[in-house]
Amino acid sequence: MTTPTETRKLRRSTTNRMLAGVCGGWARLLGVDATILRIVFVAATILGIGTPVLLYAACWILMPEEDSA
Repeated sequence: MTTPTETRKLRRSTTNRMLAGVCGGWARLLGVDATILRIVFVAATILGIGTPVLLYAACWILMPEEDSA
């Protein structure tokens, strides 16, 4: 749980990654399991909604990677 002075930032995960760490970063920010986000992403892509692929690519480019420290 975060304290009032602690802010959560959207960063690509360096530990919970399959490809670029985007789903791991979103999962950490939202407080859910990254596997759930990956399943939703794949299901949306397969069902013909091509937007998740573009969003993933944009996040990969625009999201900074979390500090390894």
